[in-house]
Amino acid sequence: MPKSMTLRLTDEQAAELEAVARVENVPIAEEVRIALAEHIARRRRDRGFQARLKASIKRNQEILDRLAST
Repeated sequence: MPKSMTLRLTDEQAAELEAVARVENVPIAEEVRIALAEHIARRRRDRGFQARLKASIKRNQEILDRLAST
């Protein structure tokens, strides 16, 4: 199920996004989805991000384990 979100942009960002979407002949929402997909793909390849992600997962798992044992 799609999720709606509100995104606050500066006037300059909004104008540039609209221009890119117009040139690409796609809706603004599609241009945002493309940018997000590319950003997430870069994060998946980023070793530093992956290390921070694994540390976060470990910390959260430890908290969940403590909550489950009480």
